Amino acid sequence: MSGKISVEDFGTTPEGQAVQRFVLRNNSNVCLKLISYGATIQAIEVPDKDGKVADVTLGFDTLDGYLGKHPYMGVVAGRVANRIAKGTFSLDGQEYKLACNNGPNHLHGGLKGFSHYVWDSSVEGDSVKFTYVSADGEEGYPGEVTAQVTYKLTNDNEVDIQYQATTTKATPINLTNHAYFNLAGHSEATIYDHIITIMADKYTPTDDDALTTGEISPVEGTLWDLREGVRMGDRVNSVPGKAPGYDQNFCITQPGDNQLCARAQHPASGRTMEVRTNQPGVQFYTASYLDGTLAGKGGAKYNKHAGFCLETQVYPDAINKPHFPSSVLRPGETYHHHTSYKFVLG
Repeated sequence: MSGKISVEDFGTTPEGQAVQRFVLRNNSNVCLKLISYGATIQAIEVPDKDGKVADVTLGFDTLDGYLGKHPYMGVVAGRVANRIAKGTFSLDGQEYKLACNNGPNHLHGGLKGFSHYVWDSSVEGDSVKFTYVSADGEEGYPGEVTAQVTYKLTNDNEVDIQYQATTTKATPINLTNHAYFNLAGHSEATIYDHIITIMADKYTPTDDDALTTGEISPVEGTLWDLREGVRMGDRVNSVPGKAPGYDQNFCITQPGDNQLCARAQHPASGRTMEVRTNQPGVQFYTASYLDGTLAGKGGAKYNKHAGFCLETQVYPDAINKPHFPSSVLRPGETYHHHTSYKFVLG
């Protein structure tokens, strides 16, 4: 025990690596649970307007769930989150080939991205720090990358996440957390009664494989205009795609060091979540590919649109789109990404 952080065993991988769970609590009865496998958010428990606590993130009760096939629930995705076209890129005159693990494209770091490793972990004051060293050539990427993700739960009900990374060779990097939220509680059927606001006047359209086309288009007059707040049940099933729903990068209108970029509200419970970041984009995904076959915490069946993700990031496929904000990290530089999820209660 260190302050309000407790540490407990969460199982062992097939390779014999021990996985730990870290439980952080604050004075408002908010609880954050993290596991060292994938530097994962395993649970966020938040009171509603009447003080009733619910876990507002989708996930699993045991390590086996995270070891099995699942859609990146709560994990840190990397070395490059989101998609890279055709699993290829060129950097400083050298071409690199990556696994195509999402149709014709590379997704979330490849066959075994950062989300599939046990990270070193330590309690540092009121924070938990996870560290992973990615070898030069891992998944086809150049450079040995040392990545650190530090989580903190504040007494303002904010889950604060700091990402840092350094490299021995120039490499693309784009870390994010892939938490699925449902502010009514993780076991509720859908997010249709949520109101989502995204502070973005532009977005990056995608092709049939959910890969960005390279365009940067205005949201004005489109289904992607979420600037005024939209009830998901009124909109999400109208968004075209192989599975109707959102899976889009939004270009934050006024990016800054701690910019409010999105807000999710669930009026019935009184829970609101605000997302702040220093990144230029945020991927809004409405879990369109969940189909009820995945058994989650407490045996919950996670169906289509059972949760939403707000993944702060550099724009997808930035390594192949020179006009996008750069995702390249070079030796001597430090990647620094900050994101927070603040819960406003009542």
